[in-house]
Formats: sequence, structure tokens, C-alpha cells
Amino acid sequence: MKYPAVQHYIGGTFVDGSPPFGEVHDPSTGQLLAKVPLGGKAEVDAAVQGAKRAFPAWSKTPIKERAQVFYRYRALLEKNIKELSDLIVEEHGKIYSEAEAEVLKAMELTEFACSLPQLAGGEVLEVSRGVECRIERLPLGVVAAIVPFNFPSMVPHWSIPNAIALGNCLVLKPSERVPLSSRRIAELLREAGLPAGVFSLVQGSRDVVEALCDHPDIAALSFVGSTAVAKAVYRRGTNNLKRVLALGGAKNHLIVLPDADPEMTSSNVLASATGCAGQRCMAASVMVALPRTDHIIEKVAGLARKMTPGKELGPVISQAARDRIVSYIDEAERDGASVLVDGRQATVAGKEGGYWLGPTVVVNVRPEMKIVREEVFGPVLAVLRTETLDEALAVENASPYGNAASIYTENGGLARYVTERASAGMVGINVGVPVPREPFSFGGWNDSKFGVGDLTGKSSVEFWTQLKKTTTKWNREAGSNWMS
Repeated sequence: MKYPAVQHYIGGTFVDGSPPFGEVHDPSTGQLLAKVPLGGKAEVDAAVQGAKRAFPAWSKTPIKERAQVFYRYRALLEKNIKELSDLIVEEHGKIYSEAEAEVLKAMELTEFACSLPQLAGGEVLEVSRGVECRIERLPLGVVAAIVPFNFPSMVPHWSIPNAIALGNCLVLKPSERVPLSSRRIAELLREAGLPAGVFSLVQGSRDVVEALCDHPDIAALSFVGSTAVAKAVYRRGTNNLKRVLALGGAKNHLIVLPDADPEMTSSNVLASATGCAGQRCMAASVMVALPRTDHIIEKVAGLARKMTPGKELGPVISQAARDRIVSYIDEAERDGASVLVDGRQATVAGKEGGYWLGPTVVVNVRPEMKIVREEVFGPVLAVLRTETLDEALAVENASPYGNAASIYTENGGLARYVTERASAGMVGINVGVPVPREPFSFGGWNDSKFGVGDLTGKSSVEFWTQLKKTTTKWNREAGSNWMS
């Protein structure tokens, strides 16, 4: 193993885990990197108790002082960006530019937390002579975040900076497949001056998730992962009277009109489908092509054939993931689809043990095929043809998911037509990955999200705080009316 066994971080101290252990592999080679403890109820309870002890002092610390920790933390992310990016490359398999972009996004999310003193302040108003109403935003207490493997640094930062800067104490459960980045995050938060117990890290799998959902002292829970697990976490957490926001999977559609710019559209569609090896909920896995777009489809295929696994494209996370993705391609081919660009035989010299797939473009698909309906989560683009824009919208809106949709056109009226009718929380116009930038929030609709509000941006303030309303009257001699 390259690294020692990964540890928990509880009460400001790194703690060795106990059996059972999972294994962390480099997806590009299959090499064993480290072992990770699969914690459970005991570790979760220890983290929660440490957070409860830290909460009174942290919640009473003025928000401007809490934000100062994240000013220092953001500087540490920048100082250590290469190390953090290298860790992502190792444990996840991203190419370096994608890993670095992920850390840069984590920095942007942290910058937003630094602005919370200006955004999350209370309000006060003299509602009648001598009568004042005041609203304050107060933290919830001990909260938790459960995050997936596909963004080891970025997705944890959807919750960590905002939840903590707003006065909560947070317990993080990273994916057991990519625990190295989270451990380094804990070290940098401690170096930035975050008090012991305000942030905790419990490594593990399903047992930890269930313990977080069940623990009576956890007030709120955020989750990012598959829709099936998001539903289960939402039901279990809310059944235990917690505030829960659970983000699930997606099946995003890119609608391409004949007037779309061929160069921009072809490169953008391919980048959306294959970025991060397609392992992201914002990946465009279906291109819905209207008539007279064959030239754009050919350009997408031509660019895909030029991509080199190991250079422009990283591996998928595991052999099991690779097998599952290949099964979608195989089944579509058996059902009559044609594989225009085939990445199933991709290898990388010197890294033959890695979990490689080349970019794959599948045409002649039909709406009922699994490759069109289900989340593939790999570098695979299915091309579905429709005759009209309304038929394309019907395909988009028939999906149970509602994360993102995009349209490629030079016609502003048609773009507006789609944005008004697409059943998706995030819509792109000539943008294949329509992720809003801070302070705008990230979040989908339908089976892509369970709960109210969003985790990032201004919307996150509502999720991580509660309102206290105070009405004050001191002057007995003040004139009175019905409002007082």
C-alpha cells in the first residue's frame, strides 16, 4: 500500500479505525492505495458527542469570526492545490485538469461561505411606535453530510463551508472509495483554526449512513448520490424528524437544433458526455437530434475518435462500474442500436490493470431502451432522433429525473421555448453542463432531488439555519394602535 490506513477524525483528533476494512484502489492501475475502516454506530456517536460539546461555543462565535476561518482555509486550498489535485487523480482517476478544476470549485464554494456575514444577517424593523420586531438566523446544531465518490473534494464543499460558517457542527461521511481527500480536508480545516469537534469525519459505508440517519442528536442531513439511496436516506432521515436534503441521479438531455453552431456544439456535447469519464450527475448522456443535424453528429463522433484514454479521459471508478456501463452498450447493440464510436476495448499502455473505457457514441437508439432511460454514469453518449422540438421536449420530460437539460441553437425564441417547458431544475442554452456559479444554487427537480431548497448558494442559508423572531416593547407611554 502507498498510504497507511485512513483514519477517522473525531473531536479534533485523528483516530485509528478497527476492522472491518475496505480497500482504496487507483482506478487507472488497479493498485491498492490504502485501507479504510468501515465504521458504524460507535464512531458516529463519538463524532456527534464531540460536535455537541463544540456547538455552544461555536454557535455563539460571531459569524464574522467564523467566516475568518474560511478565509484562511481558502488560502490553504490554494497553497495546496497541486497536492489536493494529485490525491484526486490517484483515488478517483480523474485527469489532472479535471482534478484541479474540482479543487478550484471547492475554493469558490469556500469563498461564498466567506460572504455569509453579508447574506445571512438578521432583520429589524420598528413595526409600531415603540414596538420592534427582529429576526435572527440561528444554527441548527449538529448536522451531517453524506457525499459520493465522483467528486472527492468539490461535493463535500457543497456542505462543509456553509453549514459550519452558519454556526453548525458537521459530521462528514465520505465515500469509502475516495477517503484520502477528505482526510486532507480535515487537516487543512484544523490548520485554518477550526476548533476541535466543529468538523468530524467518519469513514465507512452503509452502517455509517444508517447511523447518521438514525442518530437523535443530528438535526439535519445532506446527501448526494444515486436516486435509490437518496430516496432511502430522505425517508429514513425525515422519519426520524430530521431536516433532509437528498440529491439523486439524473438523465440529462441535450437538444440539438439544425441551426446550432457545429464547432461549439460538437465539442461541448462531447465534453459534457465524457468529462470526469461521465461519472457526474450533470453529464449529458442523451443527445436529442432534430432533423438536419447529421453533420453535428459526425463531428461529435470525429472528436470522440481522437480522444485518448489516459490523456483526455480518465478511467471509471471500479471494474464493477466498467462492467455495468459495458452492459448498457451491449444491450443497446443487441436491441438494434449502432455503436458509432466504440470505447469498450480501450487500454492504456503500462496501466492495463485500470478500469478503462473509451468515449462511446451509440446511434439509432429508441426511447424505450435502457441506455436512453437509465443513468449510465460513464463516457457514453446515446443519440436519439426526433422530428420536432416538441417531440424532443417530450423525451426530456418523460424522464423521471429532472436535474438538467440543454438546448443548442442560435434562435433565442426557441431557446426560451425550451427553458420554459423543460422539467429540469437547471437548464443550459449552448451550455452542456449548466451548473450555476456561486451565489446561484445547484439543484434539480423530480427524482433528482428530495427535500426543499438547494445545498449551495443563497438557498443553502435556509437549509442550514432556523429563524428566531423577537418582538420588543419598552416604552409604556408610546402611542399604541392595532399593530402594537
